Amino acid sequence: MNVNKENNIVELLLKEKIVNDEDRQILDMIVPERLNRLYEVLKERTRYVSILLEAVDDGHNQAAVLRSAEAFGVQNVTVVTGRAPFAPNELVTKSADKWLTIDYQSDICAAISQLKKKGYQIYVSHLSEQAVPLEKLDVSRPTVLVFGNEHSGVSKEAVDMADRTFVIPMKGFVQSLNISVAAALSIKHITDLAKGRAGAEYYLTLEEKQEIFRDWMLKSLNNRLRKIVAQYK
Repeated sequence: MNVNKENNIVELLLKEKIVNDEDRQILDMIVPERLNRLYEVLKERTRYVSILLEAVDDGHNQAAVLRSAEAFGVQNVTVVTGRAPFAPNELVTKSADKWLTIDYQSDICAAISQLKKKGYQIYVSHLSEQAVPLEKLDVSRPTVLVFGNEHSGVSKEAVDMADRTFVIPMKGFVQSLNISVAAALSIKHITDLAKGRAGAEYYLTLEEKQEIFRDWMLKSLNNRLRKIVAQYK
């Protein structure tokens, strides 16, 4: 192990107050390359954009949306289950879901109400005459993108509670995309748009960084080491 490299990342984390001296026991259990990777990913994370899934039943689609959210730096996903349980296919997620903050809500009205109380505007993916093209969405406020069931789409309640509905413009005969494809395109576009529009507000606060980084450190440990850490809490 390169001692200088180890000290550099630890000192950087301490300097930026992402960790403190109480975290040194955990820091010593993680190789510096891993700590550096966690740090680099953390810097690009956001809660300015969030995702809400309503009754997405297929495990492959569930997993694909989570993987896209993680890949494009979105930290928070809210899930309202449908007829099938929320059980993302592990072969598709590639463990991406373990780095996310997933909030399970009992119904769509409760989910949207809670998100609005947190200051989010709600944009629902729904084909209608009132829907605006994805690229014309206003992201001057924290934004939630809502995606619905593979067959029936979003509920009437979700549409009624939305600040706006949106569509992805298409040029072919087919006017719809698979939920996982639609979500990936939307997340990529909106995160890029929001990053430019929101500036520093787009990224996590220091408190959020501290909370998430500690969680990621613990998830980077094996079960034996996690038990050791738990004993000293």
